[in-house]
Amino acid sequence: MNVGIIGAGSWGTALANNLAGAGHIVRLWDVDKELLVALAKDRENKKYLPGHSLHENITITTTPADCLSDADFVVTAVPTQHFRSALTAALPEIPADAVIVNVAKGIEITSLTTPSEIAKELAPQRHFAVLSGPSHAEEVAAGMPTTVTVASEDTSTAEAVQDLFMNDRLRVYSQEDVIGVELGGAMKNVIALGAGIINGMGYGDNTMAALMTRGIAEMARLGVRMGAKRETFYGLSGIGDLIVTCTSVHSRNRRCGFMIGQGVLPEDAIARVGMIVEGVPTAEAARALAKKLGVELPITESICRIVSGEAPPAEEMAALMTRRKKHEHEDI
Repeated sequence: MNVGIIGAGSWGTALANNLAGAGHIVRLWDVDKELLVALAKDRENKKYLPGHSLHENITITTTPADCLSDADFVVTAVPTQHFRSALTAALPEIPADAVIVNVAKGIEITSLTTPSEIAKELAPQRHFAVLSGPSHAEEVAAGMPTTVTVASEDTSTAEAVQDLFMNDRLRVYSQEDVIGVELGGAMKNVIALGAGIINGMGYGDNTMAALMTRGIAEMARLGVRMGAKRETFYGLSGIGDLIVTCTSVHSRNRRCGFMIGQGVLPEDAIARVGMIVEGVPTAEAARALAKKLGVELPITESICRIVSGEAPPAEEMAALMTRRKKHEHEDI
């Protein structure tokens, strides 16, 4: 297949290598012209994914037209806050029958919409799917066994993307719950910020288990209100992605939260990470979305107050632990 990838960050580069290694013809483009020059010269993404040479089946392109004009599949791997502008610019170059696959995670802060909702607004007739799950770019690039899920409202589209990505190193499941898969991938970054914060504060396994378990409950609560299936949040894009992002040294969100928990100012922690910390804008978007829909997200709200500088971590921890008593399965 001919695959055009928009976004040469760590995840876009790792997927490009994975697809090229499986025999597909891959073209890679990014808005950062200096990055493209370096990729073409070094045949390695030294900025975002060092130590992994680009496969010979990958062509670095200098324009969206060169990247997308004959693509069977178009993978968008740009930060969610830039997805709308990237898709708007790319659409004139994308063949009408190409499948668009978004692999970034988040909620657009200005509109409180997910990438699939943006795509439906901009290109309602296009084939669209989302790919998500516990999949650090560093480990996919290293060929470590990984499982993810692809969702599309059209079963044949989901299965086509499943066939494209599936190989002996990347196992792909398919489903139809697009909004559930998107929210799981978005909200786990928020909870991962919290995981880093509690580790930075010196708390241990009990606190981490509590955060992750109740975090899943919050993710499902918001998702169900938005029309998602509750069971989606107990799968790869929910609990699976939450586990890997809350516990891994590769997690930017966890790393940022850890510094905040140790007393580093949120803006300084974000700057030190050096890459997009998607959980920060997603926390703000999720809080606004929850207010709009009348959904209670106490952990998300606390994390949002911490990363925005509204309250210190110790104060928010005390507030969470002294909330009114509840039945564990109150939502259900």
